[in-house]
Amino acid sequence: MALASVIGVGTTHYGALQSTFAELVIEAAKQALDDAGLGPDDIDAFYLGNYAGDSFIDQNHLAAYAASVIGLKGVPSSRLEGACASGSLALRQGILAIQSGMYKRVLVVGAEKMTSQPTARVTEILAQASNREWEANIGMTFPSVFGLIAQRHMYRYGTTREQIASVAVKNHAHALLNPHAHLHKNITIEDVCGCTSMVADPLNRYDCSLISDGASAMVLCAPDLAKEYQTNVVDIIGSGQASGPFELFMNEELTSFSASRQASQEAYEMANVQPMDINFAEVHDCFTMAEIIATEDLGFFKPGEGGIAALEGRTSLRGDIPINPSGGLKAKGHPIGSTGVGQGVEVVYQLRGQAGQRQVKESSIGLTQNLGGSGGTCTVHIYKRR
Repeated sequence: MALASVIGVGTTHYGALQSTFAELVIEAAKQALDDAGLGPDDIDAFYLGNYAGDSFIDQNHLAAYAASVIGLKGVPSSRLEGACASGSLALRQGILAIQSGMYKRVLVVGAEKMTSQPTARVTEILAQASNREWEANIGMTFPSVFGLIAQRHMYRYGTTREQIASVAVKNHAHALLNPHAHLHKNITIEDVCGCTSMVADPLNRYDCSLISDGASAMVLCAPDLAKEYQTNVVDIIGSGQASGPFELFMNEELTSFSASRQASQEAYEMANVQPMDINFAEVHDCFTMAEIIATEDLGFFKPGEGGIAALEGRTSLRGDIPINPSGGLKAKGHPIGSTGVGQGVEVVYQLRGQAGQRQVKESSIGLTQNLGGSGGTCTVHIYKRR
């Protein structure tokens, strides 16, 4: 049973852009509205995913601000924040709004303008998504978090540096086929393993996602109305959200995120599908190790086998279960508030058969997994071609 139908999508290029926050929002929203054949006056409610506009661009009251520049008049507008999962939280609120029956047509935008601040300041802003007193103030930034997680995974399961590196190589290769991606650069396992720009052992700069600007948008409607607007309908059939331990040290096991497991189980049960039914997925690869753990938490591979599968090519575009055909956060880019919506836009492109050279063959069901912080928040959505 469809929870909501996607009738319009749009996205800006992801990268270090000259565009302002407002210009990014306008561009993505206009694309999505045009795709749906709708105008601002047709929208009943608006949800914005944004992590830190107050810090990145010195602007708050962002939902009303974004609604104004889009041209939404009198429309109830809300901003959702959940660290890196902000965009998917906005999407989930849009789904719930449709499900409530209160609104028929909803616009969801995820947006972030990060490059307006220097790298050191960006790191400080991102660290606000962790426990400032107990972690960030003693140097536990997110590269440190995922470096420790990688070390533990390697110790517990024998995961190798080459297996972790293969995630970066694969996502760079996928991004080369994505015109919207931030980074178009072919790399090899030797490049990754031989890189001397260490960030947090064993992770180097090839293992880390990018500081990006960008916005993505989706128009949702009640499933029974979808054919009025779009002949190529994609339905959202499952939605899960869960909270996990906020601090890394509160996790019972460092090589798995309980929020990912719980959110995915909720989404699977709602959609009446199992991991084996998913044809491809966009997952949260803020660091290469995060993708490996996501594929295990989502049930695609057993614990400890995600790295093996990546090195064997099973998660590549022509593999058993293509992961991040867009290039992922690693190479497509990671404008924090936009990421969760951007993942959904990619899934819709794929299910419509509009993904060009990166098209996953014979796909009818796609999944997105969007993680916030050190696993404190996770959302999972499942999409199906009608």
